[in-house]
Amino acid sequence: MSNVNKTGKTAEFTAPGLKDEAASKTIKLLDDRLVALIDLQLTLKHIHWNVVGPNFIGVHEMLDPQVDSVREMTDTIAERIATLGGVPFGTPKSIVDRRRWEDYSVGRGLVKEHLVALDKVYDGVNSDHREALEKLADLDPVSEDMLTGQLAELEQYQWFVRAHIESESGELKR
Repeated sequence: MSNVNKTGKTAEFTAPGLKDEAASKTIKLLDDRLVALIDLQLTLKHIHWNVVGPNFIGVHEMLDPQVDSVREMTDTIAERIATLGGVPFGTPKSIVDRRRWEDYSVGRGLVKEHLVALDKVYDGVNSDHREALEKLADLDPVSEDMLTGQLAELEQYQWFVRAHIESESGELKR
């Protein structure tokens, strides 16, 4: 990331009407979300490959559309970072270096084990998306709107996951 200055911007421009300071703060928030979503799409694919047991096929087939959707979200965020004058970094080492959470720990595992772990992943991603939204409200309404739409999809995906680990009374079986 040697060509990025300390504000996260590299270009001498940003979106018209957006101040450089707001653009730099927005880029930083979006970069964190980019890392989280790249990590999420890889985790989803890992689960897709490694889930076994009862309900395998339903979970296996549920995950690919989530992978595709999250991949589109990362592309949208990366392009927004570039639009604001930043550089979206998506190389494996740069992602690992910027990640603030532990790696997904389940290898080959039963459906319930993976879905309980995935629910926790979605807890983190969705909570952090919501926190970023609060900050973006004062910085950049376009980026805020973009993340709002993504959060709606991410929360629905978490609901899909929870439907597999929920009791009939609504309790999550963790």
